[in-house]
Amino acid sequence: MTVFFIGAGPGAADLITVRGQRLLNRCQVCLYAGSIMPPDLLEFCPADARIIDTGPLTLDQIIDELAAADAAGLDVARLHSGDPSIYSALAEQCRRLDALGIGYEVVPGVPAFAAAAAALGRELTVPGVAQTVTLSRVATLSTAMPEKESLAALSAPGATLVLHLAAAQAETIVAELTAGGYTRETPCAVVAYASWPTEKVVRCALGDLVEQLRAAGITKTAVIIVGDVLGDVFGAEGATESYLYSSGRRRGSRH
Repeated sequence: MTVFFIGAGPGAADLITVRGQRLLNRCQVCLYAGSIMPPDLLEFCPADARIIDTGPLTLDQIIDELAAADAAGLDVARLHSGDPSIYSALAEQCRRLDALGIGYEVVPGVPAFAAAAAALGRELTVPGVAQTVTLSRVATLSTAMPEKESLAALSAPGATLVLHLAAAQAETIVAELTAGGYTRETPCAVVAYASWPTEKVVRCALGDLVEQLRAAGITKTAVIIVGDVLGDVFGAEGATESYLYSSGRRRGSRH
């Protein structure tokens, strides 16, 4: 028996990986977070599968369900939105499964920031503009941020910054980022419910973020991206192009 921690992707059912879908097709038990998981993903589960919404459950209750499935010899699909490597509370579950001797496997998924970049039609690492992407969040009623990971510090290089779980803290974000490596004119964008039918996209200058989010009614389930990669980098005269396409690059077949 194995617990499969499956990255369900950002929302759209067809953005789950082929491996993830195949596992859903055969696992007789599925645990998922109903508040942030589109219900059509569950259509991949067997008709007779035991499907459990973990929203109202404590961590101990979730582990009890996994242990019960293990005792019954049943594989489990443990669905996590996006990719399990980012803000999934995976570590706590794995720690307890290790103590119980229950095997598990992690199946990666499409992360929300990738779906947001796709919605914007942008690459987050543009030659000559930014080659670093920082993924972070803002501390609210959740896990505290380490002291050295303040927004001002993270923004200091002026690279591309992606903030999860932060839409409700727009005023704090603007204040701290403009005290660091960005200005009020730095381009930014917000994608709420990326890939869902209810997807919303806001593009603005950082200084206008609070007003624009309020106007769009975006308060949660959103990704905020800040950086010059969102500016006019396509038509800029003299823009740096990737070495991949340079005349000096040695080309040839793998064969």
